[in-house]
Amino acid sequence: MKLDDTDRLLSRSDVAIRFGIPKRYLEIAAMRGEGPRIVRIGRLVRYRVKDIKAWIEANTSPEAV
Repeated sequence: MKLDDTDRLLSRSDVAIRFGIPKRYLEIAAMRGEGPRIVRIGRLVRYRVKDIKAWIEANTSPEAV
């Protein structure tokens, strides 16, 4: 079974590098129940690419007209 790129699980470090979102922001957002949806595997925290993209889209301001 081949995973679609949007189903790939990324660490906080991977998200920070790939999307330019600071690791500390991701940590704080997760503690507050905000930010991209997380996947917990034991003590590990991972993010699905599709969840990060959806979160970015939902938090993008419309352009000023």
